[in-house]
Amino acid sequence: MKASQFQKLIFSITLTGTVMTGMFSCSRNDIERISNNNDSIIQAIDPPIDSTIGFFLDNWQSKTYVAPTYIEGTISSASPTDSVTVDASSVITKIPLTIFGQNANNWMGPMYNVAQLMTPLKDLNPHVIRFPAGSGSDAFFWNCNQDQPPADAPTRLRKADGTYQTTNLYTYGKTTNNWQASVDDYYNVLQETNSVGLITVNYAYARYGTGAHPVQTAAHLAADWVRYDNGRTKYWEIGNENYGDWEWGYRIDTAANQDGQPEYLTGEVYGEQFKVFADSMRVAAAQTGKQIYIGAVMQESPIQSWETMTTQTWNATMIPAVGNNADFYIGHNYITPYGQNSDASTVLYDASTVPEDMMTFMKSEILKYGGTLKPVILSEWNMWAQDSMQQVSNTSGTFAVIVQAEAIKNKFGLAARWDLYNGWSGGNDMGLFSAGDEPGVAKWTPRPSFYYMYYFQKCIGDRLVSTTINGNNKIRAYASTYTSGQASVALVNMSGTPQIVQVKLKNFRMGSRFYWYALAGGQDNGDFSRKIYANGQGPTAVAGGPSNYETLDAYSALTAKGIKVSVPPWGAVFLMVDKP
Repeated sequence: MKASQFQKLIFSITLTGTVMTGMFSCSRNDIERISNNNDSIIQAIDPPIDSTIGFFLDNWQSKTYVAPTYIEGTISSASPTDSVTVDASSVITKIPLTIFGQNANNWMGPMYNVAQLMTPLKDLNPHVIRFPAGSGSDAFFWNCNQDQPPADAPTRLRKADGTYQTTNLYTYGKTTNNWQASVDDYYNVLQETNSVGLITVNYAYARYGTGAHPVQTAAHLAADWVRYDNGRTKYWEIGNENYGDWEWGYRIDTAANQDGQPEYLTGEVYGEQFKVFADSMRVAAAQTGKQIYIGAVMQESPIQSWETMTTQTWNATMIPAVGNNADFYIGHNYITPYGQNSDASTVLYDASTVPEDMMTFMKSEILKYGGTLKPVILSEWNMWAQDSMQQVSNTSGTFAVIVQAEAIKNKFGLAARWDLYNGWSGGNDMGLFSAGDEPGVAKWTPRPSFYYMYYFQKCIGDRLVSTTINGNNKIRAYASTYTSGQASVALVNMSGTPQIVQVKLKNFRMGSRFYWYALAGGQDNGDFSRKIYANGQGPTAVAGGPSNYETLDAYSALTAKGIKVSVPPWGAVFLMVDKP
């Protein structure tokens, strides 16, 4: 099939009983309207805020829909394969803006002065950006000059196998390396993108510090960061994945420790030390007059027999030890099976099921071990799938939409994709932007996931509402409404063939037009195309998407005969329905 024919197929839409073929530009003022019918409308009522979202909805914002400029869509006469019914009266939750978060890291360079990064990042509007890293956070000294760690930071760190690492131990908030980001670089990015911070403090220093009082010293370091931050960061994490044997502090050199800590970390030890951190940091926040929220690390999935005793007993001992001192709980998830060359179906199916499984497990663990349900966040998410360029593919974009939508549906308070920048590694690259080592692709080129997340957030309303799907189980649908009265539906295709979806709306007064953006991969690399086409517009390079994504015309059609769209293979349609 020729590329032109392929694009016409994937971007075609159907209106029942009507065929339209013209393509022309028009403005919002040209929209035709239909009369309201007299059907009874059940008014939507917001449900109580779920405990797992909590204060992450404090800064919720209503949205006013503005119809885009558009061109008339090409219509297909194909019969529907699926039917999606949206009930605008059935609100699942208000949508927290913190679901659209991203992870920055301190090996990205200065960031804020790179226009090729900052322009699309501002367009993406992540609302919250995490820093300084994942595991690297437990070896990061935020206020130290380059290569000048605190005097009580050891010159070697003990690894899980008992050996020691003696080089490249620490990173520094006042770095002068041109390939690293300083703390002030990060704050500049927050300001430029109008985002709030999510900072992971160096918990492991409380374990490997060689001073007389390592816990208090590490907690004081974190509190000093809170003072310096002065309200720019609302959300603070004490450590990163500390149940894992890959983290610094899991195993320490007891001969260098002066306060009698055990060689191996336990959830109980972490919990007791967490309280020292939290107390110091809250005092610091009070001194600045700013509100902060502090999170504790949880193990997010059912234990396996091969895991360490630290991991297996983490939740059971950490939750009682922390008590009521955490404001939220932290989980990470890389969704697909570890180290496997997963196919597209596995990638998307896992995205649609794992977030719910994770939330169910974490809530159960909290209650099982005597805790109180509080907000739950997913501060790192991506996929383990590798070796077929899954992570840099169009399918990764579809995956991203599903994860964010499922995070909303399952009432996470925050979700942050890992990460903005990594390294090519033959396509096993989780970075949202190219690092400059990808053949034929310029540094900072957005990957397909960028475009999917951009259009998803651009089109979504401010309340998630319920949907019912009838069909062949190849479609996922996530509907929302705007306070201003319109509706939106994200339709995701879980298969390698186009799916024709009819959309019906209950308890909603429909206007005369609907609009949509159709996103699809190219014909390269099988089910994992490195290209993304939005309404037929694509990249000029071997990977990426359209440069005019921000000004791209939507497709539009009249609603009079119903709404039916063709969802591209492994792609998505973001659809908005106007009000009268």
